[in-house]
Amino acid sequence: MSTDPYHSLLNYLAECHDKATIEVLLNALLTDKEQHEIANRIRIFDLLERGATQRDISEQLGVGIATVSRGAKAIQSHDISALLTAHRQGS
Repeated sequence: MSTDPYHSLLNYLAECHDKATIEVLLNALLTDKEQHEIANRIRIFDLLERGATQRDISEQLGVGIATVSRGAKAIQSHDISALLTAHRQGS
C-alpha cells in the first residue's frame, strides 16, 4: 500500500528540527508565487486578529476580498494561534 504523499510531507516536517532543511524542501515544493500566497495568508490571519476590516486588508495587501474572506473563514474553523504567535515573534 502506498503512503499518501501529503501525509509523508506532514510526517517529515513534524520530525524535522532544522529550519534550513525545511526551507530547502519548501523551496523545492513551492513556486515563488505559492510562497508569497502563503505569506499573505499568514498576514491576513494576523491583520484579522488585530481587528482590521476585510476591505482594509484587501487594499493593504493588494489581494481580492474573496482571498481575505477565505482567510477569515479558515480562522473560524482552525486554531492558528500558535502560527500567529510564531509570526509575531519573528520566528
